[in-house]
Amino acid sequence: MVNNKSRSRIKSLRGTQNKENQSPKIIVAIDGPAGAGKSTVAKLVAKKLGFFYIDTGALYRALTLKAKRRKLNLNDEKLIIGLLKNTRIELAYKNNKLKVSLDKEDITQEIRKPYISYGVSDVAKIKGVRQIMTEIQRNLAQGNNCVLEGRDIGTIIFPNAKYKFYLDADFKERVLRRFKELKENNENIDLQAVEKDLATRDNIDSTRKIAPLKKAKDAIRVDTTNLSINEVVDKITSWIKP
Repeated sequence: MVNNKSRSRIKSLRGTQNKENQSPKIIVAIDGPAGAGKSTVAKLVAKKLGFFYIDTGALYRALTLKAKRRKLNLNDEKLIIGLLKNTRIELAYKNNKLKVSLDKEDITQEIRKPYISYGVSDVAKIKGVRQIMTEIQRNLAQGNNCVLEGRDIGTIIFPNAKYKFYLDADFKERVLRRFKELKENNENIDLQAVEKDLATRDNIDSTRKIAPLKKAKDAIRVDTTNLSINEVVDKITSWIKP
């Protein structure tokens, strides 16, 4: 089971309906490749608007962590799907900070490590996994004004979202951002390794058969290369009319 906890409210994500409101209210979909600034921007946009923020990547990262711990082949679809069906993931928000739990263990920091980033695209390309995650994400949004970020939010998860954005940046800039992020977390990694990882993830994400990374036709493209985080947030929120 995968659960989400927001403030003092807990909502089951699988096979559950929100009794107060069976459908989402306003959906803000933010897609784009790694290093474009999606996560940071989405959190700040949600905070500024008073919307519910859903970190879709944390779900895939948590599953990847469990699979790696069990030394499973990340390309074995049957094993990974079976693992997900018997996994409990919780997203809890306190003081605007995300806490991710895997089977009741706090894995917030662990899932951001490079060895998880190296495998998450393999897990995310599995059709059965994405089908379950799609259901989870849609259930999460029921009855809430939400900001979701990922790679297929505006194309697959919420194709009818009222607001869609596609964040991108120059490849070298994305590499530098990712490198700085890892260094700030005291990760021992070199720039070339980060560059290779991002290139690999871009290729897997954009060429996979199921829900590939691409800009929705009606999404607004935002080039974040020369913009600060606050400038991107201001640009996005200027288009949103709650």
